[in-house]
Amino acid sequence: MAKIISFANQKGGVGKTTSAVNIASAMGISGKKTLLLDFDPQGNATSAVGIKKSKAKYTTYDIVIGNASADQAIVQTEFKNLWVLPSNMPLAAAEIELVDVEKREFALKNAIKTIEDRFDYIVIDCPPSLGMLTVNALTASDGVVVPMQCEYFALEGLSQILMTIKRVKELYNPSLSFTGIIITMFNGRLNLSAQVLDELKKHYADKLFSTTVTRNVRLGEAPSYGMPIQYFDKYAKGSEDYNTIAKELMKRI
Repeated sequence: MAKIISFANQKGGVGKTTSAVNIASAMGISGKKTLLLDFDPQGNATSAVGIKKSKAKYTTYDIVIGNASADQAIVQTEFKNLWVLPSNMPLAAAEIELVDVEKREFALKNAIKTIEDRFDYIVIDCPPSLGMLTVNALTASDGVVVPMQCEYFALEGLSQILMTIKRVKELYNPSLSFTGIIITMFNGRLNLSAQVLDELKKHYADKLFSTTVTRNVRLGEAPSYGMPIQYFDKYAKGSEDYNTIAKELMKRI
């Protein structure tokens, strides 16, 4: 049975998709059958593993609405042990279409039940919001990873996502755990970055992953080539960072 991990942060541009894609890739390289489930209507995780979102026959929209089974929607990537359940813009409509559906918070959980035993890990890339799609992802997950930058507003955002995790745990998924925080785009030369990291260590020392992801040009370039960092440049610092974090995550979850 797969361990299901959501990567969530309502703030955009914090390295959420980058983290989900490259950690899923690292898991595959380590020999674990891994499904990257793109649950963001922007479909960036889909593109980042070389799949054209416009050509996907079925997507995460189809599986939550009931137009197709998860099995029909899964696409094998060209990367080792890595599959993707693609996404594109119609998924945005699912938030509205699910409004009148009974037990709508469980739509994704129910949709992926039939494929859980095919994988070791399912990595969900959530949208940058705390709406119904993110609630669905958290309801279906065993753990939540929060990627965040070391900046002032990130601390405010963290308390919001933690409140959402607590609420989902109380209402829909008692076994949901807050797995950890990944510091992304870290620049040790900035005083603010160091101050925010110190603040996080004070309050969330046990939740911080031991490796921080430093700012890295190659990490930013890889998605435009439709490749995870390990395949785009396996010697890049970002590749090393995400491989180490993936190992720690697999131990934690």
